[in-house]
Parts: sequence; structure tokens; C-alpha cells
Amino acid sequence: MTTYALIGAGPGLGLATARRFGTAGHGVALIARSAEHLHHLTDELRRDGIQARGFPADVLDPAALVAALRDVAEALGQIEILQYSPMPGADFMKPVLDTTVDDLEDPLAFSVKGPVTCVNAVLPGMRALGRGTLLFVNGGSAVRPHPERAGTSIAFAAESTYARMLHDALAAENIHAAQLIIPGAIRPDAEHSSPHVLAERLYALHTERDGFRHYAEPMPE
Repeated sequence: MTTYALIGAGPGLGLATARRFGTAGHGVALIARSAEHLHHLTDELRRDGIQARGFPADVLDPAALVAALRDVAEALGQIEILQYSPMPGADFMKPVLDTTVDDLEDPLAFSVKGPVTCVNAVLPGMRALGRGTLLFVNGGSAVRPHPERAGTSIAFAAESTYARMLHDALAAENIHAAQLIIPGAIRPDAEHSSPHVLAERLYALHTERDGFRHYAEPMPE
């Protein structure tokens, strides 16, 4: 058994995707800041017969992320799939003319340093397995900057560039990097952007391994 590790576990998309990969037979590792929050999520997955464990860590703390991912591999087995999809903070979304250098520190740590830390932590294990998948989930500002959300627009664009370079650099090693862009809100009743539908899309990105950037639905005009 190999492991699916989710950075930024939540009760919507995160739980749905964890359930999808767990149902496929992977061990499930959930990483988020709150141990209590993780306890509720793992209990729900275990009721479905999915082997799941929570590992508390803050994406703004590189040492904690590395330690959590090391613990995941030791407890559940080698990480084959890494999904990076934490929810950015509201304070990352100031208008561009109100954004200072200091305002960019956390968004860039969140969306660039965090992914780089995680990828470097899991790559040796993926190389040992001879396969792996790196999934990046972003909002529409990753491809169309929004002047009222400067922090996430800048940081998501940088994350996208990093992920695209990984896609090209790792393809020959059977390690697939892919990005899913979700332009609108994730809602249970959404045709293309419900947690269940998005979970199926992310699982398909892992299994079909076709191209880098994918859209949950067309970008609005």
C-alpha cells in the first residue's frame, strides 16, 4: 500500500478527495494545523473503512511540514500522491495598490515555500517507488490575476510556475505534476465544482496523467 498525503485538509474538497483516494486503496494522511480538526476528519474516513491518520503541521512552518511528512511515510507507507491545497488566508487578498512588501511574506511562504518544502520531502520516496503524483489545486487568480486579491494572485502565479517546471523536469522519472484550477466557489450543488466532482477530477489526474493544467470549469469571461 502507498499513501496519499493531503496538505491543507478540510471538510469539503479535502475530505472528498481523501475519501476517493482511500477508497482506491491508498492510506490517507491528512495534514492541517488543528489536531482536533484532523481528529474529526479521520474519524469520518475510518467509519468508511479507510485507513486515515492526521498529522498536525502549519504550512508556514517548513520544519513542521518536513517532520509531518516523514512521520506519514513511517506510519502509513511511502507517499505516492501529494496534494497541496491549503486554503489561503483572507489577509492575503488585499488590493494591489494597498499591498506592501511585508504583505507578500506569508502568501509567498504559503504558496511557494510550502510546496517546495513538501516536494523536496517526498521526492526521494517517489523516486524509490519509481512513480509518484504531485497535485496542485489553485483558484482562478493563478492564471488570471485579480487586482483586489494581489497576494494570492502573485503567490499562485509563482506556485503555478514551480509546478509547471516540476511537470517538465520529472516526467522522465514517472512522477507526474498536475494543476487543477477551480475558477469559482466549491459548492455541494455545483455541477462542475462540487467536492465529489472535484475529487473525481483529481483522482483522474493521478491515474490518467495527461497534461499539466486542467480546469474544473471554464474561466468566466
